[in-house]
Amino acid sequence: AQLVESGGGLAQLGGSLKLSCAASGFTFSNYVISWARQAPGKGLEWVSAIFPNGRDTRYADSVKGRFTISRDNAKNTVYLQMNSLKLDDTGLYYCKTGLNVVGGKSAGYWGQGTQVTVSS
Repeated sequence: AQLVESGGGLAQLGGSLKLSCAASGFTFSNYVISWARQAPGKGLEWVSAIFPNGRDTRYADSVKGRFTISRDNAKNTVYLQMNSLKLDDTGLYYCKTGLNVVGGKSAGYWGQGTQVTVSS
């Protein structure tokens, strides 16, 4: 199983980025997929999740109203549209299988991460 994130980079405060997560090696359409992030010196933080049907979504309070998760099961890809970026959104963003980050990186499939840096 493999998850590969892309789309990270440097963004201005208040700007936008769109992350992608391409999956292979497992039945993607059967899985809840989450985005999680890790800020420098901090632990893993769950950000958002999307259910296999693509309609049911969940968001952390810290990103609700600013981030939008979506998926394309035909392309085995999940997206995270990030708007109104804040300095606190800086971190390494991971996609993973499952609804949360309980168990850390030993639970579920994880990508290698893509760096998002928000600057003023």
